[in-house]
Amino acid sequence: MTVEHPGERAILVHLDGRAPEVREDPYEFQELAVSAGAVIARFVSVARHQPTARFLIGSGKVEELRQLVLVEQADLVIFNHALTPSQERNLERALECRVLDRVGLILDIFAQRAQTYEGKLQVELAQLDHIGSRLVGSRTDLSGQQGGIGLRGPGETQLESDRRLLRVRVRQIKQRLEKVRNQRQLARRSRQRAEIPGVSLVGYTNTGKSTLFNLLTDSGVFAADQLFATLDPTVRRVDVPDLGAITLADTVGFIRHLPHKLVEAFRATLEESANADLLLHVIDAQSPERDEQIQQVHNVLQDIDASDVPMLEVYNKIDLLENVDAHIQRDEQGKPVRVWISAQQEQGIALLQQAIAELLEDEIYIATVRLSQEHSRLRAKLFDLNAVQQETHAEDGASLLQLRVAKIELEQLLSREGISPADFFAQYTHQ
Repeated sequence: MTVEHPGERAILVHLDGRAPEVREDPYEFQELAVSAGAVIARFVSVARHQPTARFLIGSGKVEELRQLVLVEQADLVIFNHALTPSQERNLERALECRVLDRVGLILDIFAQRAQTYEGKLQVELAQLDHIGSRLVGSRTDLSGQQGGIGLRGPGETQLESDRRLLRVRVRQIKQRLEKVRNQRQLARRSRQRAEIPGVSLVGYTNTGKSTLFNLLTDSGVFAADQLFATLDPTVRRVDVPDLGAITLADTVGFIRHLPHKLVEAFRATLEESANADLLLHVIDAQSPERDEQIQQVHNVLQDIDASDVPMLEVYNKIDLLENVDAHIQRDEQGKPVRVWISAQQEQGIALLQQAIAELLEDEIYIATVRLSQEHSRLRAKLFDLNAVQQETHAEDGASLLQLRVAKIELEQLLSREGISPADFFAQYTHQ
């Protein structure tokens, strides 16, 4: 079930007092509901240390909720926790209204946000998986209510028909997603052959990834102060000072206890992160849940086999902190590990680009080359690339050029000039 019509009145139910490793954030829960288009009629916090098998909450609290539904004229009740199919059915009967759990709520937001063909397929796959686990019990229960005798056969036939249609659709989606995945791999291999470094933005939802992406790429990706504002992946080519061309990917935001079916459904998309040369982990610097959000991102990266990819932490929204200026933090070897910025206020962007260039400097050719006067055309082209840091002259009139240029750009230039890169590096590098 989903929030079908924006403006539906919803009662939110949050279980408090559970173990820290499974406890959800009540404020994030409210943001999720609003992002789905719900109007929050009432927020109910239930102190419950041992959830019940039948309703998740106690029968007395269920009766209180039933009265609230009537008083508030609520369209649905949303739980900030995963419900089993039987719990969802039991609650719907008792409350006499639709019931949605946390997984269904997130799926609904994803369904609203998906814009591309791939994104819509991935959402539908996750939704069918979620619905399929509830289909059996729903149909079986329906047969039981009808008395069984004389009706049990048709009921089971309908159930089997539903199962078959669902299996067929799931198979179709997986086949189509496999084609998309193969296309993505071909595009990725093409970029790798061109030796363009790949950088991927990752982070908790609503940390400012899309705002930063737009700033770095001068593009118009949708960015808003809401959860999962961006769902579909976007890849752009960007020129970074002192480095050259890179590809920058904006990805879906992560969230605590991200439903496993969503991780699986979006694996093709998330592979952009797993295959990147560098991850920019965008962090909401002013969030009180900052440390927990960082851990949740690390958990998802581990799930998609991206935990070993080099990472630069980007602490965003410093404009909301007191006495914090844009700066780079380095480790004992002087390597950038963290950059403090404000994408909204465009603070520290040059520092971020500097840190990216330093971390990807293996992709940069830094050397002094010696070019005789007969290579004046190549000399002019190197100046056009802004590759020349300084020029001096030898006694015989040869130019000594101090170069700093992306290897891929230099190799492309040499290829256009008919010069072998290997010969150039071996013969023209000045010792």
